[in-house]
Amino acid sequence: MELAHTFNKDSTFGAAFAGFAASSICLGVLSTQAYTYFKRYPLDKPFYKALVVGLWLIEVADQVLIAHAVYTYLVSNWGLVTILIAKPVWSLILQITLGVITGTIVKVNFAMRVWRFSKQNIPVTGLILLLTFAELGVACVYTVKAFQLDSLANIADMKVIGSLSLGLGMATDAVIAAALCFFLRNLRTGHRKDDSVVNSLIIYAISTGGLTSVISLTTLILYNFMPDNFIFMAFYFVLSKVYANSFLAALNTRRVSRGRGTDAETNTMPTFLMVGKVTQRTYHLDPENQAQSHLSPTKVDQKSGVNSAPDYAEAW
Repeated sequence: MELAHTFNKDSTFGAAFAGFAASSICLGVLSTQAYTYFKRYPLDKPFYKALVVGLWLIEVADQVLIAHAVYTYLVSNWGLVTILIAKPVWSLILQITLGVITGTIVKVNFAMRVWRFSKQNIPVTGLILLLTFAELGVACVYTVKAFQLDSLANIADMKVIGSLSLGLGMATDAVIAAALCFFLRNLRTGHRKDDSVVNSLIIYAISTGGLTSVISLTTLILYNFMPDNFIFMAFYFVLSKVYANSFLAALNTRRVSRGRGTDAETNTMPTFLMVGKVTQRTYHLDPENQAQSHLSPTKVDQKSGVNSAPDYAEAW
């Protein structure tokens, strides 16, 4: 009953509406990134194309659920404070699961990136996957228990489970960022162009992990100290779309971060296979390919007289 007694339209209905608006903007950015991806990389692998489409569809469904929940509280039950002590609307609960599914997909892909950069380091990659699926499992438990609530006002009773899920998400983001930074540093070759690529990837890993961690931490703090309003929900509405956008941004900036052309718009060669090819008369070793190769980046082909490096395999 505390939620109804301390009712404030700005911190409840207003916060929910603000979160819906912010998540709508994030979905628009995600849609733009998806369009850019298919236009820039028309010959990309079918798996990555399916992944992009899948993430976009999940986030569209997530936004539909948010819209339904916001409409139910702000329109269908306009002015009825008692709606806050009724059972939580089903779409508000189910949205939690879809959000975590998006985060899981993105984190698994970043875990595979760590796997390649680290030359198949099982302990680190395994830790990331363990934390990722643990978060998914805890979030599913939270969803089940939320459906059993008699009142939305009792959502504070699940602080432990909710905090554990958000905490696991923060830990996963931190481990991924730290692992990428550590293993990427080992890929520096001493060549300015190649090292600039590595530095760009390190900065990207830190900024991405930092942004998602900040949003998760903010949601966690608000949920624990201000459970009688919807401000923490507003931040959570945005979180999954930030994950999806970070993944699309990683795909769409491959050409910039590597300093070489990866577009296949005017070529017949698949995008992922172009990076390691000869440009002019010098090879530049891709940092991800170096993580998988035992060859020295400065090894010289005696016959051709140019630096040799194996062809680039995958973007991730």
